[in-house]
Amino acid sequence: MSTSLTALDPFLDEDKALACVHCGLCLASCPTYLETGNENDSPRGRVYLMRAIQQGRLSLDASVSPVEHIDRCLGCRACETACPSGVQYGSLLEHTRDYMEHHMTRPWFQRLLRRVFIEKVFPFPGRFRFAMMPAVLMKRMELTHLLPAFVKDALELAPDRLEADRVPAFSPSKRQPAKGRVGLIKGCVMPVLFGGTHQATIRILNQMGYDVVVPDGQVCCGALYAHSGQLDKARDVARRNIEVFDRAHCDTILINAAGCGSTLKEYGHLLDEDLELTPKTVGFVSKVKDFSEWMNIVGWNAFEQAFITKRHDASSNGSGDPSSLFQTSTTFHDACHLAHAQGITQQPRDLVKAVAGDHYVELSESEVCCGSAGSYNLTEPEMAARLQKRKINHIERTHATIVVTTNPGCILQIQAGLKKAGRDHVKVMHIADYLDTAMAEALKG
Repeated sequence: MSTSLTALDPFLDEDKALACVHCGLCLASCPTYLETGNENDSPRGRVYLMRAIQQGRLSLDASVSPVEHIDRCLGCRACETACPSGVQYGSLLEHTRDYMEHHMTRPWFQRLLRRVFIEKVFPFPGRFRFAMMPAVLMKRMELTHLLPAFVKDALELAPDRLEADRVPAFSPSKRQPAKGRVGLIKGCVMPVLFGGTHQATIRILNQMGYDVVVPDGQVCCGALYAHSGQLDKARDVARRNIEVFDRAHCDTILINAAGCGSTLKEYGHLLDEDLELTPKTVGFVSKVKDFSEWMNIVGWNAFEQAFITKRHDASSNGSGDPSSLFQTSTTFHDACHLAHAQGITQQPRDLVKAVAGDHYVELSESEVCCGSAGSYNLTEPEMAARLQKRKINHIERTHATIVVTTNPGCILQIQAGLKKAGRDHVKVMHIADYLDTAMAEALKG
């Protein structure tokens, strides 16, 4: 199954690991610990397991295996937000998983799922679209009940249709001269399942006075590889993206998928040994911004004023359209890799509140993972389902009929959970779609 590790074959930065003083302040923020109460499923417990593996005190095939507890980690990095010692838990986790994947043999189904679907299908939009077609067709024909339970549960995450990838290579600003040139990261899941969100993002940027370029040749950001223990593959795609966007001469590089954004911003750590790439890497990272982050940086006062006017008109005449975003109870779910990995929480809320006003409702445990976590809901479906149910219970208590978030995986996970709970009337929207719809509604007068 595996080979034993000795101190002569280190994979962890011991100083980073020793920064954890086991104070326990991370426990209340860890989704898996909240569910299991098992110390091995907590951040400090996992750091202990990682160090025990490195020091040869615990092998990967021990009777009480550390693998299941490290696999069960979502990588949400909520512990980093809570940690007073600044433990770089995400880095420790990725290097541990990288070691695990090269020193153990998983069961055949996990190998198929991880090595084929997650690594050779998901990061490639063409392959991913082809693989999704049968799933969408079976859902439409209501044939999923014929499948094994684990396949059926996975298909619940699939949308009812695939979206056309119609993102142009260049979209000119609606105002000339343009204020700047923004490069858009397409990603791998977004073009197939959320192509309309890309289009909404571009419309907003063009309306605000920016040219948008979508450089050809860009590839998966590397998050799927890094999170599943394939750091060399993550480095390869990082190098390619840096070169592609270096040639595109963008003022800003925008991403509207929170999970991808955190990886893009950490290319400097991922490629810390690539000295020749360092200036380009630093330049790339300095330009990467999440959509909600950037919207707050550049300002959008004209649209915000239009929203305020729209809300005022609706409330003053008392007969506003009940389907209007400006009259709809709305809440916000924090995507883990935006809130914890990037430290961005207030900016997207400000954008949502600009539309919803007094109809905004705060979501309890908004910062706790919904169970999506990239491919986690496929590799760890049992825990993912528990966290999904926990999230849906909190959403139900808000009585909101719109949930806004910033990551495609969260949207799919929460949509599926709402459907299971019989709450199909609650709509889950990406923040770019939400703002685009609000802009169109406000500008109609």
